[in-house]
This record gives sequence, C-alpha cells and structure tokens, in this order.
Amino acid sequence: MPSKESWSGRKTNRPAVHKSKRESRQQDVLIAALGMKLGSQKSSVTIWQPLKLFAYSQLTSLVRRATLKENEQIPKYEKVHNFKVHTFRGPHWCEYCANFMWGLIAQGVKCAGLNSEGLYRVSGFSDLIEDVKMAFDRDGEKADISVNMYEDINIITGALKLYFRDLPIPLITYDAYPKFIDSAKTLDPDEQLETLHEALKLLPPAHCETLRYLMAHLKRVTLHEKENLMNAENLGIVFGPTLMRSPELDAMAALNDIRYQRLVVEMLIKNEDILF
Repeated sequence: MPSKESWSGRKTNRPAVHKSKRESRQQDVLIAALGMKLGSQKSSVTIWQPLKLFAYSQLTSLVRRATLKENEQIPKYEKVHNFKVHTFRGPHWCEYCANFMWGLIAQGVKCAGLNSEGLYRVSGFSDLIEDVKMAFDRDGEKADISVNMYEDINIITGALKLYFRDLPIPLITYDAYPKFIDSAKTLDPDEQLETLHEALKLLPPAHCETLRYLMAHLKRVTLHEKENLMNAENLGIVFGPTLMRSPELDAMAALNDIRYQRLVVEMLIKNEDILF
C-alpha cells in the first residue's frame, strides 16, 4: 500500500494536473478556432465560425489597445500654417464607422484656407451655416468664426454666400444691373472694360466698396488655382447669381441672363486691379 506521505503528495499534485489539462484544452480550442493545425498527430480542425470570429475579435482588441496606448504619446496632427497634416499608424480604426484598417501611414492633408479644393463651390453643413448667420445677427462683429469654432472653411464661405443671397437689394443693384449685363454682351475687350467701369459708377458707394473688397479677395483665391481648382470662371459661376439678380419677373429672361452674370463676375475678378 502506498505510504501516507506518497498519497498526500499525489493529492497535492492533482489540482496542478487538472489545471495543466484545462489550460491545454483552452489552448487547443483557441488554436482550432483560428483554423491552425493541432500537431503532427492531428489533422487541421476548424471550430464553428462564430467562435473563430470571437477569437479574432479578442486578438484585434488587444492589438487596438496596445496601438492606442502607443499613440497617446504621438500627436495626431501638427499645424503647418493653415494645414492639418494627419499621420495614421496602422492598424487604425476609422473614427466614424469603426472599421478596422491596416497600413495607413502619413496619409491625408486637410486644408483650412485658400488652398481648400472647391473653395466657395463646395457647400458646408447647412445647420452650421445657419449658426454662423445667427451669431452675426446676435453678436455682430464680435461673432466668433475662428477655426476653433468652425474647422470646416466651407461653413464660413457658405455663410458669406448666404449673406449676399439674402440681401433685399443685391450687391449689384437692380438699377445698375442692365449696364453690367450690357458689358458682358459686348464682344470688344476694350469696350467691355469701359462699359463695366461705367456700370460700377452706378452703384451706391457702400455697394461699390464692398464689391471692391470681395473681388480683391476672389482674385487672391484664383492665385491658388492649382490647389483649390477655382479659377475666375468657376468663381463667376458661383457668385454670378449670388451678387446680381434680374429685375425682370419673367423667369425665362432671368434664366437667359445667368451666363452673362457669370461673365460679369469673371471680368470683375480678372480686371480687379484696373476697375477699382
């Protein structure tokens, strides 16, 4: 018969044996769930698909936590003038849809200035544009439209276009409208400028001065055409119907004037240094 001491030692080792077997079974389940081979003596085994997905999600969760912990020490972007240069270190998770993405490194430049692609053509979020409008109505010149409040430049450009559209009397007034349209219909370049100069004299001083500042700004926008893809013609398409409206109630006549409205703004931008 076994001695008391040997029986006591066997009893003490039994939990360790059970623990070792339990860990071995858990390891086999995990390996099988990942579709790996269990050894030379066993064939490749795959457990039920949901278990495999669960195991994969646990692994990716560990990787994600490790990555996020590492990225806590790394700034997400650095400001260079009006740019935000984003750097992603894979694996990375999309902030919006939470999808898992691999291998995105130093990708993406988000511009918040004159180099923004489609400046004045791209529309901002309408609710935020209304917020800007209400801020000006409420606070006047003290309204905060800094990048800290509205990071998307298209919100600010949208608010500016909305302001001009909502004016009861357009920036290019109804009285001066026919003369401006005549300048666009003139074929001779010198006559165009002369007629346009005469049309500007018909504007009230406040309107003319505002138009001068606006055209100087839009001229600066065209200087960044390679980046923002907005030349004088494109800006004319955007601002033509915004700055001038036909006094005629006939819808067809107003529709026919749209191309001339575009030409008027295009000429004002191109010849801003001569006309003002």
